[in-house]
Amino acid sequence: MKRTLVFGDIHGALNALFQLLDRIDVSENDRLIFLGDYVDGWSESAQVIDFLIELSQKHECIFIKGNHDAWCQDWLMNDVVNDIWFLHGGKSTIESYQNFGLSEKNKHQEFFNQMKDYFVDENNNLFIHAGFSSMHGPEKEHYQTNFSWDRTLWEMALTMDKRIKKDSILYPKRLLLFNEIYIGHTPTFHYDVEIPMQGCNVWNIDTGAGFYGKLSCIDVESKEFWQSDVVQTLYPNEKGRNK
Repeated sequence: MKRTLVFGDIHGALNALFQLLDRIDVSENDRLIFLGDYVDGWSESAQVIDFLIELSQKHECIFIKGNHDAWCQDWLMNDVVNDIWFLHGGKSTIESYQNFGLSEKNKHQEFFNQMKDYFVDENNNLFIHAGFSSMHGPEKEHYQTNFSWDRTLWEMALTMDKRIKKDSILYPKRLLLFNEIYIGHTPTFHYDVEIPMQGCNVWNIDTGAGFYGKLSCIDVESKEFWQSDVVQTLYPNEKGRNK
């Protein structure tokens, strides 16, 4: 049976990704959707990209671009270090590339160039890193950066008054556009939740792998989910994105 498996933010944690894939027991029929932020955090960002390129040659993979990926892409393209990026995981990413030659970096840059801002599947489920602001959907979004930065969609879904019915004029138009929406970007531990989290029809799969959480994956159909160990235990001599 073909599964659609959705992965949260990896943030350079290749060991966690290996562990998670092993626990899922991925088959060649599965479709793997990655919600972005592959880099910036633990020490293996470049190695994560290398592995994902290899993985995509064996499985149907869809790669969504996150805000950290956009920063890394810009650095690979222009060799200019964004000061904010450097402080939020960019330093570890740059260090992970120290043994990579120009041809390898160019290959990675092409991988970033081919990432999607969002993906809509055959069941009208949306997969996006952060969100969108347009009431008419992401294809009508005026500010492309919202795809990787917006938090209003998630905050709205979390705080929705459950008494408001879908046929009410008060029901948020953005939530009516899709069957379900899958995001990363905002770690669920901000809400004292360690597992994939639901607000209305929005599912947040970022369980804080870049910090002190775990890397997570969810099956869209069954809602079964899998997690790695706490990522920091897999990189005991590192801090990741923790201060």
